[in-house]
Amino acid sequence: MRLANQALDECRRRTQNDTLGHRGRKGDPLYGARKLLLTGAERLSAAARDRIRRALDAGDPYDEVADCWAAKEKIRSVFKTRDPDQAAARLGEAIEYCRAPEAAPELQKLARTLAKWRTEIETSVRTRTHNGRTEAANAKIKDVKRSGRGFTNLANYRLRILFATGRKPGQTQPVARIRTRRPSFVA
Repeated sequence: MRLANQALDECRRRTQNDTLGHRGRKGDPLYGARKLLLTGAERLSAAARDRIRRALDAGDPYDEVADCWAAKEKIRSVFKTRDPDQAAARLGEAIEYCRAPEAAPELQKLARTLAKWRTEIETSVRTRTHNGRTEAANAKIKDVKRSGRGFTNLANYRLRILFATGRKPGQTQPVARIRTRRPSFVA
């Protein structure tokens, strides 16, 4: 989904620059609708849909941004279904839609990436597993490390991580020693 949103945003920026000759500014149609374009279609009100339609009519002469928005919604539909066979079919449709010869270059790139990662995406939909917890834990550890400005004591570093994540030191496994002996320095 992140790549689909990124492709949509890059296409919007390119189209904005091609049509008006500058980056997005207040009052430009596509720039004003940038957040709405990234929002899921089912979460948009009727007024928001109308605002997107007006922005695309005014700032997207070749319908490239509209195609990217439609492709993003097709990819979202892959992850919204619980049926693996239906998800695989929707993913195939999304890849073919992005591979169309008249598609924007951002969609062509997205199609190559989706085709390359197709088995992983289908597995993710089938098993409903993700690495969100791992990513959240890594982000928390990086925050602790950043705020500590360098730890020289591994035990202190470990305690700070445990306290930041809301765990007590007795609730975890003991830390394995990294080095079994002191390193010998050769002069």
